[in-house]
Amino acid sequence: MNIIKEVKRARKGNKASFEMLIREYKTTMYRVSKTILKQDEDCADAIQEAILKAFHSIKTLKEPKYFKTWLLRIVMNECYTIIRKQKKVIQLDQVPESSSLEEGYSKIETKELLYSLSEEDASVLKLFYIKDLPIKEIAEVMDIPENTLKTKLRRAKKRAQLQVKEEGLQWKSGNNS
Repeated sequence: MNIIKEVKRARKGNKASFEMLIREYKTTMYRVSKTILKQDEDCADAIQEAILKAFHSIKTLKEPKYFKTWLLRIVMNECYTIIRKQKKVIQLDQVPESSSLEEGYSKIETKELLYSLSEEDASVLKLFYIKDLPIKEIAEVMDIPENTLKTKLRRAKKRAQLQVKEEGLQWKSGNNS
């Protein structure tokens, strides 16, 4: 599929082309939303709202080659809107249960560590380390230069390491500095 051609058609009002573009990027939209939001239902809400907003404003997209970045940015903004609405509301089904397996403890500790960081730090670390997205793609999605992202990533990692050190946990790499 020629993305640029489909974007141009969608900008002219072709609904089938827009649907093809959404199908093309549905997995990426889910992966990005899942790095920001915890619940699948919230991810679905964010993606649905993003698709509606993208459909209604696709005519404002100036460069068809940036469709993916534009769409993922809308998804991220919708995710952050959901987070702002849910701020300070903790549901019982979101509290992690303890597990007797070491891997289970590790996952819980990782989640707790990410919860203790700022949204931006947690998002950057999740996108890079957990979702294995390349720096170039994360920078495009966040609409920042690659070097700025590298700086944010380095600082977020440093803050995470400090948080681990303060809690007296052992850093997985064996390096607490």
